[in-house]
Amino acid sequence: MAQEQPAGDGGTAPDPWEGVELDEDFVRAAGTSEPSARARMLAARWRAERPEPQPWRADKPPAGWFFSRSRRRRRKG
Repeated sequence: MAQEQPAGDGGTAPDPWEGVELDEDFVRAAGTSEPSARARMLAARWRAERPEPQPWRADKPPAGWFFSRSRRRRRKG
């Protein structure tokens, strides 16, 4: 299944990946260092203009939470 690639002198050169085996330990040991697309986008945006500080938790519940239908059904029942 190994394909030989043509060499510059007209002959064929052996495939350099012929005897290489990428086992599971090798793959799992490889580190990842590239940030996600979202992280790159936000970093580029924040370099140009710093974001406004946001509280960790909002003072108000999400819109519609307090007066939602499911809460009204529980209160009436």
